[in-house]
Amino acid sequence: MRKTRTIELGTGLFVLLGILSLLFLTTQTSNLETYLNADGFIVTARFDNVGGLAVRAPVTMAGVTIGRVDSIGFDPEGFQAVVNLRIDPQYTDIPEDSDASILTSGLLGGQYVGINPGGSLDALRDGSEIQFTQSAIVLEDLIGRFLLSLGEQ
Repeated sequence: MRKTRTIELGTGLFVLLGILSLLFLTTQTSNLETYLNADGFIVTARFDNVGGLAVRAPVTMAGVTIGRVDSIGFDPEGFQAVVNLRIDPQYTDIPEDSDASILTSGLLGGQYVGINPGGSLDALRDGSEIQFTQSAIVLEDLIGRFLLSLGEQ
């Protein structure tokens, strides 16, 4: 009887440690602290089409993640998507004439915002708006245009 109880306790402890280690690995690989981080400043960009861009998508510059997409909304007057980007506080020297593009990670990967630096001496600040934007390339639109061009020949 005693031996069976020891085996049951050992098995239960092993399963509990397994679950805890999976939980730990999940939080480490998902980089959870960047999702919970509310530091930094907000910059706005307007796009004609955001495609599959999602909240918390990375904002990168030269391939380095410098922030996250904070929110995505719609401007009913300009008929554009309004994307708020939360830039990490250590990146305060981004030129104000920089441009933002919605890019795709790989062929079928997720979308993110890429910022290319401009040449201005003034920097983006909290509440600034990026004036130069390039919308997402929607694969369905490209295929449709290609098929239409084949039909015209």
